[in-house]
Amino acid sequence: MKRIVLAVFCAAMAAGMLFAGGKKDGPAAGGDASLTNITSRGKFVLGLDDAFPPMGYRNEDNEIVGYDVDLAKEVAKRIGVELVLQPIDWDAKEQELNTGEIDCIWNGFTITEERKANILYTPPYLKNAQVVVVKGNSPVNSLKDLTGKTAGTQAGSSSVDAIDEAPEFKSSLKEVIEYKDFLTALMDLDVGGIDAVVIDLVVANDNINRSGKDFRILKETLGEEEFGIGFRKNDKALADKVWETLLAMAKDGTVAKIATKWLGADISIIGK
Repeated sequence: MKRIVLAVFCAAMAAGMLFAGGKKDGPAAGGDASLTNITSRGKFVLGLDDAFPPMGYRNEDNEIVGYDVDLAKEVAKRIGVELVLQPIDWDAKEQELNTGEIDCIWNGFTITEERKANILYTPPYLKNAQVVVVKGNSPVNSLKDLTGKTAGTQAGSSSVDAIDEAPEFKSSLKEVIEYKDFLTALMDLDVGGIDAVVIDLVVANDNINRSGKDFRILKETLGEEEFGIGFRKNDKALADKVWETLLAMAKDGTVAKIATKWLGADISIIGK
């Protein structure tokens, strides 16, 4: 009887080891299947604000275009998957990512310590700053000149964080109005609804250059920052593959070509 029990026990142990060995590299054993999930599905879903030029926005034909879009298209092509552009409510971007609706946030996504607690970022790929835009004929020439005036910005953006992190400046303002996107805030500035817009430098420069509006950017800034691509915390394999591909694109000149097209010069910091 003991021999029978021992034989059954050994057989069970062997089967268990074989089963465990077969699942060793799978997600159930703690492995990261984020890259294989993308390649097997054949699609890479990018979440973005489709009103954030020049990073990602809709052109006259209602197509989503931009600097980040072109970078992502080339990355997806080299990985061998289809890029799916998914416009999202920027104020709910982290929720969209963590519920699996999108695979990454790639749209001038500022790296902050607070966000890093919940987001896995790539290294930074572009430098940026938070600036203040006013009308050309405005008497405002400094942050101090905005005392008692109304400023607008985009809800859920790093511009909101920049204002919060400058309590003296914020308390000097009469009001801070948060809009759905920066373009709406700039339109309100143009018609005199607000006195200034706190905005990303790359967006401000692009809007002024393309729209021809009589806007100007104050010399004082509310701080410098960097853009990164955001992934779910456990999706390291996918994040690493995207960054590895961008490094190869920087090395062969593709990034420089895309940056010159959208930003006027190769100001990328990928691999630098």
